Amino acid sequence: MTTHASTLGAPARRPTATRTSPAGIALFVALLAAGLAFSIYSLHADVTSAGPVATTWLPYFLLGVALLIALGFEFVNGFHDTANAVATVIYTNSMPAGVAVVWSGCFNFLGVLLSSGAVAFGIISLLPVELILQVGSKSGFAMVFALLIAVIVWNLGTWWLGLPASSSHTMIGSILGVGVANALMHGRDGTSGVDWPQAAKVGWSLLLSPLVGFFCAALLLLLLRRLVRERALYEAPKDDTPPPWYIRLLLILTCTGVSFAHGSNDGQKGMGLIMLILVGTVPMAYALNRAMPVEQVTQFVAVSQVTQQALMRQAEPAPLPPVDLARTTLTTYIRTHRLTPAVVPALATLSGDIGRAVHEHGSLARVPAQAVANVRNDMYLASEAMRRLDKESAPRFDPDTRANLRAFKSQLDDATRFIPLWVKVAVAIALGLGTMVGWKRIVVTVGEKIGKSHLTYAQGASAETVAMLTIGAADVYGLPVSTTHVLSSGVAGTMAANRSGLQMATVRNLALAWVLTLPAAILLSGGLYWLFSHLF
Repeated sequence: MTTHASTLGAPARRPTATRTSPAGIALFVALLAAGLAFSIYSLHADVTSAGPVATTWLPYFLLGVALLIALGFEFVNGFHDTANAVATVIYTNSMPAGVAVVWSGCFNFLGVLLSSGAVAFGIISLLPVELILQVGSKSGFAMVFALLIAVIVWNLGTWWLGLPASSSHTMIGSILGVGVANALMHGRDGTSGVDWPQAAKVGWSLLLSPLVGFFCAALLLLLLRRLVRERALYEAPKDDTPPPWYIRLLLILTCTGVSFAHGSNDGQKGMGLIMLILVGTVPMAYALNRAMPVEQVTQFVAVSQVTQQALMRQAEPAPLPPVDLARTTLTTYIRTHRLTPAVVPALATLSGDIGRAVHEHGSLARVPAQAVANVRNDMYLASEAMRRLDKESAPRFDPDTRANLRAFKSQLDDATRFIPLWVKVAVAIALGLGTMVGWKRIVVTVGEKIGKSHLTYAQGASAETVAMLTIGAADVYGLPVSTTHVLSSGVAGTMAANRSGLQMATVRNLALAWVLTLPAAILLSGGLYWLFSHLF
């Protein structure tokens, strides 16, 4: 077994991308054109089948600009974050740089296509409720543009400096900035514009994931040292020598896993914002899930009625309020988190009204244009109120009522929280393209500037394995985590465990980027939201 001294003399070999063959370029362009054509055709088909949705060109113009910016965010996310996934396989000679970035881009693409959508709508739930309900208004567009532009600006700035800052961290900060600015602009306390319990849940995942990466990667390396005694694993690569076949296979598999998990987790952030854009610009086509089958609609109506009856029993002897007052009551509850005796009767009223509206039209696809926004907003309010009530210690629902609430919430989410295939394809293309274009700056930082020695095979395998498992677990639980923080902290953990030493200047810069990202994103997005609110 070697000590860190054996790796100090091996200078890091800068990765170089090989020239792509004309056939490879032609195939890439063909796949790109096919994906874009499918997305454009699907968007046109959805809008056309929904009937006339606008009488002027303005909504379509805003839709085009917003979609371009949203896909630009995913493109930047690709070369900013996914570069972390390929750093270890490049610096351990497991894959040539050109092959690695194409490989990673392909599995980012697959990760996006097969993602669940849980992270996308978890991110959206952090936004101010009044802006989500009025996403098609000037304030709604100001929110979307402020979020996306703030994230792109900060990501490009940190990428230019070669700092592996977190796109997830930036996105959360931008959402908080819009929420605080919106509250202040309406004369409320800035803290009232944010869903702090949900923000805390997301914040803990972002805070703990780098610690998990650091300590678990360090422990895994130490365990590997104890179990596997092959000396070559703990030495720096010599020239272009690849690692032993089983370590090479592990590194390629974990790079694949990290790329897939990154696409599945990070790709959803753009999807959530794109769905908000679509709901705001062409609500007739995307506010409700028009593909929901008729038999499911029948079940939906039945569950809504059962839920209303269960809530009415819980609310007795309080009378049920009218629909407008019920909406106001639930909006206030979601924004302030203050549970009052009026909340349960309000939810009973809204649950019954939603069921009656859907039953009246027979299916979600037949809801008329003038009623779509109200039906969707009512569904969103009811779903969010149920989510919060499920976590409250009071009122004490009996098991049947609680089961009815969860069943109806699931039905509501199926009707409003859906992501069309073409959106996944468009995001996957943008993320995959970004991965293949601007990877080198971040790769060099991870591969050369975190530790004082060249990355060994065992260190690369340990860091990648922990990153893959951590990001995959976060995706299962619908939590946004930072690929950047998990992997770069994992590399640092293996350097510490190997006693190789850390380059404190880089560590300080990484820590500074981690600390500054949140306040910088808050200020940037809050300022842009204020500006756009006055411009639109």
